[in-house]
Amino acid sequence: MAVSSALGAFSDQAFGAATAAYTVALICTAVEFSSRRFAARTDTDTAASEQLVEVGALTRDGRPDGIPIVPTASPYGHVTDAPRTAVPWGERFGRAGLAVAVLGFVAQLVSIVTRGVAADRLPLGNMYEFTSAISAAVIGTFLVVRMRHRDLAIGVFVLTPVTLLMYVNGALLHVPVAEVQPALNSYWKWIHVTTVSLSSGVLMFSGIASLLYVVRQRWESRGADPTSVWAKLPTLARVDRIAYRTAILAFPVYTFAVITGALWAEVAWGRYWNWDPKETCAFITWVIYAGYLHARATAGWRGTKAAWISVVGLVSIVFNLFFINMVIAGLHSYAGLN
Repeated sequence: MAVSSALGAFSDQAFGAATAAYTVALICTAVEFSSRRFAARTDTDTAASEQLVEVGALTRDGRPDGIPIVPTASPYGHVTDAPRTAVPWGERFGRAGLAVAVLGFVAQLVSIVTRGVAADRLPLGNMYEFTSAISAAVIGTFLVVRMRHRDLAIGVFVLTPVTLLMYVNGALLHVPVAEVQPALNSYWKWIHVTTVSLSSGVLMFSGIASLLYVVRQRWESRGADPTSVWAKLPTLARVDRIAYRTAILAFPVYTFAVITGALWAEVAWGRYWNWDPKETCAFITWVIYAGYLHARATAGWRGTKAAWISVVGLVSIVFNLFFINMVIAGLHSYAGLN
């Protein structure tokens, strides 16, 4: 099947629409975050409330079971009641940002699918396509987490790096739709490249959450000034839980991706492991996140120490994505930038 230039152009337009949508969503979530005052509950309060919920003493909205709702102060500095008749303006921007981010995510999926149809192959054959898939995975993870935690105002910290990555990808990494090298025409491509891109995106989200943990912990250790912007971050318990749960979900998939990559290498090059720069960096990333999960399960390494390991894992993924692909030549030099 010949490459469809028209469908490729439509894919590029959908990518541009996704970038624009993420930009608008970033602005809205920035307004939402700036309108918040501070995380009203401490980690101790959160842990105690979770225990009370488990034994039935509290309902999920945090009030004693059987006791009617009373007006309380919201994180946006307004007095709320139930049923709510007026939504705080900051929360409105947050909802708008979430809706626009969903539209951008859909547009990016359309861009990825149509590019694959235009080239009649898996749309993960070069750095532009791979980076687009990772960006979509980060946004998809954020949307799932955000819909589960409706008052979690971290969109600005997720959308900022993703939006920047989208602009860099579209401006510097874009290549026209084309066929791929013969070495990539294998059924292993569907298994290995898909799993490594999706798991890398989820692990990047986990690393961002861990970075927020480190920032909030440093703010608390310096006196927890309530006028600081960092006072608006979610509590340590929440971001720690989110970082851990997303990492523990993505790590087995990333492990599977590394294993299938070795199997593909044996088919393509006759050896399971060649110590290629990208293979080596991927293995280092795997070791880092294995260390993070182990540290997270070890009492003496929980908290800040474990979070820093996750942040190092985030740096390793970004290093592997850009430096290895763009600077170091190797068997995985399929960036499509030359």
